[in-house]
Amino acid sequence: MSRVFKVLRPPRDLGTNELKAFRGGRGASFRTAVSLGTMRAVFADCHVGRRPGDEGPFLEALEAARRRGVSRITLLGDIFHFFIAHPKFETPAIARFLETVRRLAAGGVPVTYVEGNRDFFLRGSYVEKDFGQVCEEEVFEAGGVRFLATHGDLLNEKDIPYRFWRFLSKNPLSRAAIGVVPKDAGNRLVWKVEARLYRSNFKHKSRLPVEMIRDFAARRFRSGIDVLLLGHFHKSWSERVDGGRVEILPAFVEERRWMEIADDGSTSLVSL
Repeated sequence: MSRVFKVLRPPRDLGTNELKAFRGGRGASFRTAVSLGTMRAVFADCHVGRRPGDEGPFLEALEAARRRGVSRITLLGDIFHFFIAHPKFETPAIARFLETVRRLAAGGVPVTYVEGNRDFFLRGSYVEKDFGQVCEEEVFEAGGVRFLATHGDLLNEKDIPYRFWRFLSKNPLSRAAIGVVPKDAGNRLVWKVEARLYRSNFKHKSRLPVEMIRDFAARRFRSGIDVLLLGHFHKSWSERVDGGRVEILPAFVEERRWMEIADDGSTSLVSL
C-alpha cells in the first residue's frame, strides 16, 4: 500500500507565529525536523503491557525498521497500555523498550515520542533523555511535504468521560502524587478507572468523529501543513481535506503494521 504526496506549496521554515498556530492553544512542545536524504518510520497504538512478554513483536518491528534503513522513528502514542514515567512503575517491558531506544539513538536513529492518552508525565521525567524529543505534536518535512503527527485523543469533543479523566490524571497534582502512591495501589487505580472508561471510549472510537477530524485538519492545513498523521482510533483511514491529506494509522497491536515515509514524502504501510 503506497500513497504519494505531491508538493502543494514551496517549503518554508517554521517561525514562532506558525508554531503558536500549530499548538492551537494547547501548549504542546514542538521541534521541526527537516529530513534530507532520510526515511522515517511511524508507529501507533502498540499497547504493550497487557500480557507478560508481549513487547516482543514491537521491539522486533523497531529493529526491522532500522534494518530497512530508517534514520528517524516517531512513536504516535499509546505504545504501552499504560506508560507512567516514574522509576517505580517501570516494568521489564518498559526497561527493554528504553534499552532499545538508547541503542537506536547510539546507532544514529533518534526516536520521538508523541504522547497519547495512556502516556503519563514523560516530559521532564527520567525517560525523556532517551528520546530525541517528547511532545504532543511533531512537525517534520520530507521531500517538501510538511507533516504534523499527533495522537488524536482530544479531537473528539463528545468523549466527556475521557476528557474529565485526562484532566484529573494529567495535572501537576497528579504528577506529585505519583511519588507517594504505592506502586500496587497506583496500578489498581489506573486499571479500575480504565475498565470503567472502556465502554465509553470504545463507543466514540468505533464511530470516527469525521467532522471534528476535518475541522482540526483544515486549521492545520491553513497553517502550512500538507499531511496530518493520527493514531488513537485503531482504524486505517485516509481522506483529502482542503488540499491536504489526513492519515489515521493502523493500530500496531492489531495489525502489526507501521508507516514509512520516504525521502520524497511518499508513504507506505509496512508489515512485520
